[in-house]
Amino acid sequence: MLVKCSTSGSNYEIARRKMIRSLVEFRIRGVKTNIPFLLALLTHPIFIGGDCWTTFIDDTPELFEMVSSKNRAQKLLAYLADLCVNGSSIKGQIGAPKLHEEAAIPALIDTKTGEAVDVYKQPPAGWRQFLLKHGADEFAKQVRNFDGCLVMDTTWRDAHQSLLATRVRTIDLLNIAPTTAHAFSGAFALECWGGATFDVAMRFLHEDPWDRLRKMRAAVPNIPFQMLLRGANGVAYSSLPDNAIDHFVKQAKDNGVDIFRVFDALNDLEQLKVGVDAVKKAGGVVESTICYSGDMLKPGKKYNLEYYLETVDAIRTLPTIANPCPYP
Repeated sequence: MLVKCSTSGSNYEIARRKMIRSLVEFRIRGVKTNIPFLLALLTHPIFIGGDCWTTFIDDTPELFEMVSSKNRAQKLLAYLADLCVNGSSIKGQIGAPKLHEEAAIPALIDTKTGEAVDVYKQPPAGWRQFLLKHGADEFAKQVRNFDGCLVMDTTWRDAHQSLLATRVRTIDLLNIAPTTAHAFSGAFALECWGGATFDVAMRFLHEDPWDRLRKMRAAVPNIPFQMLLRGANGVAYSSLPDNAIDHFVKQAKDNGVDIFRVFDALNDLEQLKVGVDAVKKAGGVVESTICYSGDMLKPGKKYNLEYYLETVDAIRTLPTIANPCPYP
């Protein structure tokens, strides 16, 4: 609720008219309100006559034929905001911004020799070479048995999802890809893809997100690519048909994604299972994940440490997850 508006008068009609005037004089910017509906209700003949019944709103569809006020100030602000974020929509002005000089990328120094690394040479072999040679099952075993700390970098993912994302083009990522391939050659993964990629690439940058993935994959052949998969939602915010999830995951795998970090915001195992099944069908590496918030060590809390440990055990015993995530 943004605000509560109440009026009073010596009779029903005076109170009704005061309410109409109050609603007309409201100025609320940036969010939608139910003021148009309330005005339609207040000016309806049946409401004016005071003859409403309990299902009046449900029985009166014309109440929803609302007319919004002409808000020139907000339209101007919306236009300026869209222009700042998305650039001009005038024909001939859409496209990649023109750089006046080459991107300045710091040199990568070899700590053993003290000399600059030639990042345009073939990068050192990494975990992806092992994955391609031995497959997902053996890859998962090696990760579990690895004696050390494995790093998963999210810089490229954050580039998709931050406010800066609307200007991080494919060419910008490709400019730093050779250095990344050498500097992170021993990394477990680069998390670099997901739903935000589609929104950024298609709506803001007018680029093909699949082409973006293929080019990044070609530029970084040695580090596994990882993406975020919302269980049965895939890269959407509501459940998708299972065959749509299967097809999307297959396309992602074929175009360069290796590891799929599958999660469900509510830790619903049935929702999680849909995404896990799709990844296993596509031959990808499953990294099943649990979500938590708040203080799980707080006494008496429903979602406590015991709950999350039980959830991990439940994920491990799902019949489709032969090799659950090494970091559940």
